[in-house]
Amino acid sequence: MSNHLLSLLIWLPVVGAVPVLLAGAGRPGLARWISLLVAVATFAASLALLPAYDASTGTLQLGESLSWIPSLGINYSLAVDGISVALIILTTFVQILVIVGAWEIIQNKPHQYMAAMLVLEGLMIGVFCATDALLFYVFFEAMLIPMFILIGIWGGPRRVYATLKFFIYTFFGSIFMLVGLIYLYHKTGGSFAIADMANVHLTLTEQAWLFFAFLLGFAIKVPMVPVHTWLPDAHVEAPTGGSVVLAAVMLKIGGYGFLRFSLPITPDASHEFAWLVIVLSLIAVCYIGYIALVQQDMKKLVAYSSIAHMGFVTLGIFIAFLLVRDSNNPDAARLGMQGAMVQMISHGFISGAMFTCIGVLYDRMHTRQIKDYGGVINVMPIFAPFYVLFAMANSGLPGTSGFVGEFMVILASFSANPWIALFGAFTLIIGAAYTLWMVKRVLWGDIKNKHVAELKDVNGREIFVLSAFAAGVLVLGIWPEPLVHLMDASVARLVEQLAITKV
Repeated sequence: MSNHLLSLLIWLPVVGAVPVLLAGAGRPGLARWISLLVAVATFAASLALLPAYDASTGTLQLGESLSWIPSLGINYSLAVDGISVALIILTTFVQILVIVGAWEIIQNKPHQYMAAMLVLEGLMIGVFCATDALLFYVFFEAMLIPMFILIGIWGGPRRVYATLKFFIYTFFGSIFMLVGLIYLYHKTGGSFAIADMANVHLTLTEQAWLFFAFLLGFAIKVPMVPVHTWLPDAHVEAPTGGSVVLAAVMLKIGGYGFLRFSLPITPDASHEFAWLVIVLSLIAVCYIGYIALVQQDMKKLVAYSSIAHMGFVTLGIFIAFLLVRDSNNPDAARLGMQGAMVQMISHGFISGAMFTCIGVLYDRMHTRQIKDYGGVINVMPIFAPFYVLFAMANSGLPGTSGFVGEFMVILASFSANPWIALFGAFTLIIGAAYTLWMVKRVLWGDIKNKHVAELKDVNGREIFVLSAFAAGVLVLGIWPEPLVHLMDASVARLVEQLAITKV
């Protein structure tokens, strides 16, 4: 079974989408139950990765390889390391919550909505498993299609504008990445294997061109400043489930791409331009926090918050170059990289939870404007503690997952340059400001209007979804050791690669 476990994880949700579609619009209940069954089975299969994967080595394991297009040297090759395993489990976990969350909310063509979600899940898992560059690219691009459909059909009033902007931005960046991959294919003598690309000798000029080709492709996905403007529009118009998947998993694929391509293939150029990524990350952390502060739409505020928190991921990844090459401090580099990885998983739980909470309010009031709320705690006493918990986690409160990764990155940044750490730590202040101010205006005080007075508290289905997110936020915040152990050896191998020069 373990020989084909990765293929099972990719294709089970994709194939499972077929009977969901066949259930048709006339049997929405059947479509929902089949999709939930497929999502639970995929999650169970992802948990099988934990005993099957040996976390002590950090190598790529559970490999599968089939010749796909032999004449071009393209293979269907899969393998995972500790970082991939963590991201796959996050993906399958979130998918269950998205399907349960949309159970009663999506009334228009629920079979198509559920099928699109399952296909998206399989493609995202494919990205985390692919060890052939072209296979990675196929999964990377194919993900756009179900997300395009989800926003375009079940989105808000400006959904067509948001989908086109999302598609054009992400597709534009990917074209440069494809050109870089084709160049590397010729340099390797006809191989698309990522490992072969990492071993090929490249001059600093070649690396620089490739670095910027990869940077465009992955920075748009993260998204980094200044190519971030598609994200708030996509979030605001997307249905709640689309926002949760987009924030919890899809944004992580940009950070994951840096680890798989930029670091091992262009290490010297990555070191040369690390300052650029660090500056852009700090701008995201500080400046975007101020933009979040003035937002009147809850979804837009959390979308900008996501950009700020993902800035920590890119900061942790590229600060490692300064620590390894300039300071000769591999332990601090490892801490920074590890912090970036923990932040990726943590942000998956927190952002997913925040968008779910906003979805709960929107389903009842059909508005996301902060000014339309006030005094919600008086009528939703079960919902309010969940909202406060996730807001605190979003602010980086110790004891929640939001603190762990950011603290590790700030600690590592201090070893590289205290000024970087100072600007990085600033996000804890500005993050608390915009998040808690939103909570104050939405939850606390007297009931502002009759619409708030008529609100009904969360039902059992919503309590299940919010409790699952809360468990992830608290367990990772209080006991991050299992996650750190799972990824530690893989992170250590990445840090070793940073020190190797190709020039």
